[in-house]
Amino acid sequence: MFISFEGPDGSGKSTQIGRLAETLRAAGREVVTVREPGGTPAGEKIRAILLGEGGAVPVDPRADALLFNASRAQLVADVIEPALARGAVVIADRFADSTLAYQGYGSGLPIEELRGMIRFATAGRTPDLTLLLDLPAEHGLARKSGSNRTRFEEGFDAAFHERVATGFRSLAAAEPARWRVLDASAEQGALAAEIAQIVHVALATTR
Repeated sequence: MFISFEGPDGSGKSTQIGRLAETLRAAGREVVTVREPGGTPAGEKIRAILLGEGGAVPVDPRADALLFNASRAQLVADVIEPALARGAVVIADRFADSTLAYQGYGSGLPIEELRGMIRFATAGRTPDLTLLLDLPAEHGLARKSGSNRTRFEEGFDAAFHERVATGFRSLAAAEPARWRVLDASAEQGALAAEIAQIVHVALATTR
């Protein structure tokens, strides 16, 4: 099964991915966790450009979309597809929906053009289950400080991040069979238990 976590910056995806991976491994499953951008040698180099590691450089929204999808294509080919082929559970910290939310809803690029780019980059691979950790944009940004802040937190205004959060909700509403929307402001342990239950049911259904 391929599971993706989505949500605005600061929604707690990394923490919940770690908890879910630990739970699934304790149950005897092979789990592969990946992050976007990155996850491969080429992807990590692209990540440094996109997130401003080592000093931010201006990047046009179309270039953003192309670079994210270049990293994604490498990740699908090198990591995600091989892991799924051998029966592992793959958990992604962001996937293609982030391109639609950030470069589409956030930056205003045409959604259908982005969808075409994504289909090419992923060879049509989509998550089986997407968990949206929903949180008001300003709450998520307040959680991030210092070295945890990337080019997207430093260089984009609050209105951009609110459009992104709204975009995620719109994507979830349009495809309810794949998405589950969760309150990211909930206590971490309770949220982790809710996520584990959702994934347990989804895994049982796909047998």
